[in-house]
Amino acid sequence: MASPEVRSKIKPDISVKEPPNYKVIYLNDDQTSMEFVVGSLIEHFSYPQQQAVEKTNEVHVHGASTVAVLPYEMAEQKGIEVTLDARAEGFPLQVKIEPAE
Repeated sequence: MASPEVRSKIKPDISVKEPPNYKVIYLNDDQTSMEFVVGSLIEHFSYPQQQAVEKTNEVHVHGASTVAVLPYEMAEQKGIEVTLDARAEGFPLQVKIEPAE
């Protein structure tokens, strides 16, 4: 007859860290229309019209601007979606993501 196994209770590590945030940054160029940038901010990031116009002007004046801060996977997905839309319209808009501080 086999002897019963003795098992000790193991407490699981339930400390869950939130995923790190990343900045989604639009880079200015001389070919992408301001109308496209405004529209992409409204469509992909739910900006209200006036804030989208202000952010577009910021990208234009400063050469780049953070348009959102999101968890990595979401930031990456938004960057890809905006880039694909820009290419479909013939615009070279560049979107980069980098760790938020």
